[in-house]
Amino acid sequence: MTILLLGSGGREHAFAWKMIQSPLCEKLFVAPGNAGTAGIATNVAMSPTDFDAIKTFVLQEKVGMVVVGPEDPLVKGIYDYFKNDESLKHIPVIGPSKLGAQLEGSKEFAKEFLMKHNIPTAAYDSFTAETVEKGCDFLETLQPPYVLKADGLAAGKGVLIIQDLEEAKTELRNMLVHQKFGAASSKVVIEEFLDGIELSCFVLTDGKSYKILPTAKDYKRIGEGDTGLNTGGMGAVSPVPYVDAVLMEKIETRIVKPTIEGFQKDGIEYKGFVFIGLINVKNEPIVIEYNVRMGDPETEVVVPRLKSDLVELFLSVADQKLDSFELEVDPRSATTIMVVSGGYPEDFEKGKVITGLENITDSIVFHAGTKLEDGAVLSNGGRVLTITSYGDDFQQAIKKSYQNIDKLNFDKMYFRKDIGFDLL
Repeated sequence: MTILLLGSGGREHAFAWKMIQSPLCEKLFVAPGNAGTAGIATNVAMSPTDFDAIKTFVLQEKVGMVVVGPEDPLVKGIYDYFKNDESLKHIPVIGPSKLGAQLEGSKEFAKEFLMKHNIPTAAYDSFTAETVEKGCDFLETLQPPYVLKADGLAAGKGVLIIQDLEEAKTELRNMLVHQKFGAASSKVVIEEFLDGIELSCFVLTDGKSYKILPTAKDYKRIGEGDTGLNTGGMGAVSPVPYVDAVLMEKIETRIVKPTIEGFQKDGIEYKGFVFIGLINVKNEPIVIEYNVRMGDPETEVVVPRLKSDLVELFLSVADQKLDSFELEVDPRSATTIMVVSGGYPEDFEKGKVITGLENITDSIVFHAGTKLEDGAVLSNGGRVLTITSYGDDFQQAIKKSYQNIDKLNFDKMYFRKDIGFDLL
């Protein structure tokens, strides 16, 4: 079959890398893709949110399945767009409905869903510009640090964790009154801070049954020792070494099952990934947030550990036959290290020539923000490349990734040298 994959990051390159291994994938298009996907599939200069252009392309190329990488098209309703169009409704879209995508599109919607279905999460309240002073009063009832979350999509950067009460009040006003994150922070969720170790649980569901994918942990901060500004993610490890069978059983019974049952009770159509951001507080898993797609860079360690055919897996989701699919997972560890542009996540320069890619051995390079120009691979984003390796344990895998990063170069290239530091 012919497949269209939407997106342009490391997550999409990892999906593409895995899907083209399937005998079911005859042709793969990636819109818009990057220099990495260009080497293994056909890039299409098309925005993932231009649904009319996507419709024209899908019909013209006889596309048999659409796989959605990023959250934007899902929140904007690409699933519903296909479902409600006579000429498109036979083409499966891997991703939730617009209503389901509100789990990521609105922090308040997600918190209400969690509370309604008795899924463990932090205490919270939400505020707008009109109720900003009530928000300041609510902050006074909490213990520091204070967690402020922009309600809407802010590209992974709309969460502030602040130690000082007065600073938290100032930032709340900045978000609500001065629109620090634009429309995304026209509403802000304030919640109690949970102290523990974070991890990500990835679930694929056809709306009725589900498969839990390998666990992963990513590292969000730009600086070593988890310091500095939040980024889209600087590296990831899978599996998470401290997640034992007891914790996994708690995650499944208290969080995964009630989430999928909640979709059914609330009439939410959901055929796609549920990314559950968790925190392990004294061996009790608590939900921090939902995302409605795979994480990035977690995909770059989770997908390489899947032995099963990914296209076959997606088809079983589309046909609601996921319960009979046997998911096979590679027992080895996988790690990935993100190489970024100097200055990221603040101001950075693009267009830097990347050298050394041909020297990488025993690791997989996934392109995150790159483009091809006159035969050269250039940096084209904040996060540029991610280097994934396998190992008998995560330390061995990490060592391989770092050895290969030493062979790469571009102007002002930066990476964290301590991924996995907290797991030793």
